[in-house]
Amino acid sequence: MTIQNVLLTVDRISAWSGKLFAWLIMGLALVVGVEVFKRYILNAPTPWIFDLNSMLYGTLFMMCGAYALAQNAHVRGDFLYGSMRPRTQAALDLALYILFFIPGILALVYAGYGYAELSWRINEHSNVTSDGPPIYHFKSFIPIAGALVMLQGLVEIVRCIVCLRTGEWPARLKDVEEIDVVGTQLAQSEFVDAESREVARHAHEIEEAAKHRGVTEESAPHRGGRP
Repeated sequence: MTIQNVLLTVDRISAWSGKLFAWLIMGLALVVGVEVFKRYILNAPTPWIFDLNSMLYGTLFMMCGAYALAQNAHVRGDFLYGSMRPRTQAALDLALYILFFIPGILALVYAGYGYAELSWRINEHSNVTSDGPPIYHFKSFIPIAGALVMLQGLVEIVRCIVCLRTGEWPARLKDVEEIDVVGTQLAQSEFVDAESREVARHAHEIEEAAKHRGVTEESAPHRGGRP
């Protein structure tokens, strides 16, 4: 198995876990809808509904962290980063992963395991209300989510090393991505004047140049980041 296959395999694991737990948003919407009906129509609110909402959203947020990292979707202030060459980006990323990411996620896994173990041992329930729901199962997702993020982070570190050696970012698993639909259609339209097409095309090129990593399908050839 090549390094690229390993990278894409871990990307698939992160994508699978993220998409699986993304279905919790449907459960959260159902719970909120039912509670609104009970509270305002039947005048029979549920005391522990806030706890349940927090657990559903918290689990969704934590378990989608590795997926967001795999898709390079975390917030980044990149007005300078996007103009760097791929090797410079990789060197900066590698330093930040080693200095901040690895220690932080290791602490999350270690502390999260302790919280979960204690919560199961004492059969912990929420104390927001007198009959709060159990929360030990919710705390169990803290170390699990941390382990998934750490796995994906190690893959991102390998990507940085490969980019430092080759000068190109390795391909990552293609998934849903945000695109400038209006700008692209305007640039390709035959019904606008040449000046408008050129302005739209130039804006689209700037946007593409600002992306520090290309997201390609497995079968697509490697493409280096634009300087």
